[in-house]
Amino acid sequence: MTFPDSNLSTLALAIKAWGRELGFAEIGIADVDLSHAEPGLQAWLAAGHHGDMDYMAAHGMKRARPPELVPGTIRIITARMNYLPQDAGDEWRDREEARNADPHNAAISVYARGRDYHKVLRARLQQLADRIRGEIGDFGFRVFTDSAPVLEVELAQKSGIGWRGKHTLLLNRQAGSMFFLGELYTDLPLPVDEPGGAHCGQCRACIDVCPTQAILGPYRLDARRCISYLTIELKGSIPEELRPLIGNRVYGCDDCQLVCPWNKFAERASLPDFDVRNGLDNATLVELFAWEEDDFNRRLEGSPIRRIGHERWLRNIAVGLGNALRQTPDAAPIVAALQSRANHPSELVREHVAWALAQHAAASAGQAQPDR
Repeated sequence: MTFPDSNLSTLALAIKAWGRELGFAEIGIADVDLSHAEPGLQAWLAAGHHGDMDYMAAHGMKRARPPELVPGTIRIITARMNYLPQDAGDEWRDREEARNADPHNAAISVYARGRDYHKVLRARLQQLADRIRGEIGDFGFRVFTDSAPVLEVELAQKSGIGWRGKHTLLLNRQAGSMFFLGELYTDLPLPVDEPGGAHCGQCRACIDVCPTQAILGPYRLDARRCISYLTIELKGSIPEELRPLIGNRVYGCDDCQLVCPWNKFAERASLPDFDVRNGLDNATLVELFAWEEDDFNRRLEGSPIRRIGHERWLRNIAVGLGNALRQTPDAAPIVAALQSRANHPSELVREHVAWALAQHAAASAGQAQPDR
């Protein structure tokens, strides 16, 4: 299918307008040349910084070669969708930091408190493709929402949506980083957008604030130390040396985003899908630890959290409870909660509960020692 250049330019403008109608904050268009990203990807994988995420290496360099992933692809339509809840308020970062500082609270990443973004973005991108097809007829495309080997930050940067921050997330001058990314691989020869410049300057706030020092330097992340990896991607035992550094973060970590100056411009979601469910912005560790598997599955239906399963949910919260025991004089409710899971059928849960209870014993021993 061929179009005059003027028609393609008109179509590109229409696609951007249709995207906004569907709830996307911004649409960009990029070509498929990601050769500049291949050396960095290869070095990251060779260093083992992807940890147990074998899928990151399973497709070789297809991540950086869109036409190999989807034959016929010549353009990528990239999209960003804001997820900061509509009622977040102007002081949302201060509130989030206060929650992180209270050892009794369960800190859950803002993006995960509402509906699973994979479902929302996939459905909206499919609607965008349907709208295009309704205007021009059949064309080749494939939708991606963090579901296949796609270098989405590189593509978004290339399409002018933003730039890669030093924490490796995409940043936008008008919207910070509180948004999701999705892609539409297509065979339409649309005009491409110009990449924007980077605007981090000398700032290194995200590097300095990382609780586990997972950000090794500008644009260098060791996922094996990242709290989001440890609480979501890692299937086994959380390394003991990292457990005290996790604090009360039980699903993901927003620290590098909370401290980023650009997030004073973070935009609110246009869709209600990302409104908070189940009080996850105001829940305690003890409260969530009491959820049985049926409660977990029922309450978190349609939530991205459900993907880790009840076993890892308890693992993560046990670590948070153990950390709380070192910081609170009122240990009885936390100890009781942990002891209720001490004989859990899962060895993974039992191990982390035992570690948590040992933190109480260690804290009590330290308090009992006389002054020297």
